[in-house]
Amino acid sequence: MNVSIGFDLGGTNMKAGIVHPEKGVLKQVSIPTEADTGLEATLDRMAGLIKEVQLDAEGTILGVGIGAPGMISLDRKSVQNPPNLKGWNVVPLAAEMKKRTGLDALVENDANLMALGSARFGSGKPYDHFIMITLGTGVGGGIIFNNKIFRGATGAAAELGHVSIDYAGAACNSTVPGAIEAYLGQRFLSQRAADQIRKNPESELYKTYAGNFEAMTPRQLSEAANRGDQLARDILADAGRKLGYAIVNYVHTLDIRKIVISGGVAQAGDHILKPCFQAAMERLMPPFRSDFEVIPELLGNEAALLGAGTLALENL
Repeated sequence: MNVSIGFDLGGTNMKAGIVHPEKGVLKQVSIPTEADTGLEATLDRMAGLIKEVQLDAEGTILGVGIGAPGMISLDRKSVQNPPNLKGWNVVPLAAEMKKRTGLDALVENDANLMALGSARFGSGKPYDHFIMITLGTGVGGGIIFNNKIFRGATGAAAELGHVSIDYAGAACNSTVPGAIEAYLGQRFLSQRAADQIRKNPESELYKTYAGNFEAMTPRQLSEAANRGDQLARDILADAGRKLGYAIVNYVHTLDIRKIVISGGVAQAGDHILKPCFQAAMERLMPPFRSDFEVIPELLGNEAALLGAGTLALENL
């Protein structure tokens, strides 16, 4: 039996798991990343976690697939300037893991691997072509074309959160104003929601969070919307429509009609996804409306681990 080790490297936590090509994740372990300890300490923690899950693996381990934030080299060996990781510039991550664990490794952008995990195990499985949008702390993306990750000319394709819907719009961590991340990234969505709630002091949300708007998250907005709070529904619907405008750009550029939505903010479900679909359908050129769908991914963060394991299974 051939298996692999999937590894999901985040700024807060790191996770490793044994991945089977049909059964998915057989075992997984997660520990804090402790990114402030610096590059060498983080690499040692990664290797230690890989060795821990390796002890429980049955069958032949083909290698390690690593999902990381940041730009990945075309040969899938190095990562460049990943956010939230102290002291990382250009790091030959595959070679570092080989040196520390003895296992061959490949690296890929974490959002790309979420798309690959969806393609093999999740909502994307029925489709040869789809666009995944991950709605979390930021907005990421992955493109599956002919059932493989589309990586562009240098490996850096699908920075979907940095597509602008308003050249004079809101600022965020992007280099362009009005990037969709400025409206759907968790922190930015919460900030925009707080601005709206302050204008509606009669609302239940104002009464709940007055004096502590920083405590409100998209999840709490979603829960309020589920309870019937109209202001929460309006805020989420506005975010959904903005996402729909960005999707029009993706579809017109790529001619891919299936959109898979994942990540924490996506847990708002129909409060975001229905307005998103409607806004896109109103603005897509008529030929692109055929077979257009917006589909939730229900795997959650496990999609990234599954994608990382699949990367190793299919390429090592």
